[in-house]
Amino acid sequence: MTERSPATRRTLWLVLTLVFAFLYIPIAVLVALSFNQGGLPTVWSGFSLKWYASLAGNAAILSAALNTLIVALVSTAIATLLGTLLAIGVEMRRQYGSGLEALIFAPMIIPDIVLAVALLSFFSMLDFTLGLHTIILAHVVFNLAFVCSVVRARLKSFDWSIVEASADLGASALTTFRRVTLPVILPAVVAGALLAFTLSVDEFIIAFFTAGAGRASTTLPMQIYSMIRFGITPEINALATIVMAVSITALTLSQRLNRGVIG
Repeated sequence: MTERSPATRRTLWLVLTLVFAFLYIPIAVLVALSFNQGGLPTVWSGFSLKWYASLAGNAAILSAALNTLIVALVSTAIATLLGTLLAIGVEMRRQYGSGLEALIFAPMIIPDIVLAVALLSFFSMLDFTLGLHTIILAHVVFNLAFVCSVVRARLKSFDWSIVEASADLGASALTTFRRVTLPVILPAVVAGALLAFTLSVDEFIIAFFTAGAGRASTTLPMQIYSMIRFGITPEINALATIVMAVSITALTLSQRLNRGVIG
């Protein structure tokens, strides 16, 4: 591999710096303005935590936060269970075609708007009353593929002979899974669960299409959307900062747990 000239390296670093500045300066400004004492969202007038305190007394935001937490926890639990079992089943089979791969990863590939419309049409066809339960089911469909992909990455290097040895020694399938398979893939399972939780907390389009009417099925992203239609306020900046912090924390934990899974 030829060594790049100093001018080429400087150009690459300049481009990289500009890209990261374009991506993260707006986020940094949003976080800073969430601590703005004044009511104007774009003019700094002093440091204050009053907008975060204001969120604690906002019934609509607290209700949306509770709905988001319920949807994220329940959908993550179901998607993690089904995604892990799907990954094990596919890898144990060892021979599968491109058609099966396409079916597994379709929710990850197709646009969110297409999946949202398809799920809404499906629920309407079954005459389901829309609400938190339909958002949960929709998020399970969306998150399942992500969990499956993370767990399958760990299973690629799994030695299936130890499973066969456990069966030869008289262990049941459940005992083998609990004492042999699960301890090996557990970091990938937890990483997949954290990734699914992050995606569920942030997801807006699918939740918007599959939610029922009223506050009872409004999630935080939907609440933020309804608030910004009347203009950006420091309170919205504070709320967005909290959602971002939760997402980054879960995603960081997922990456740390997933380190070393592939390869």
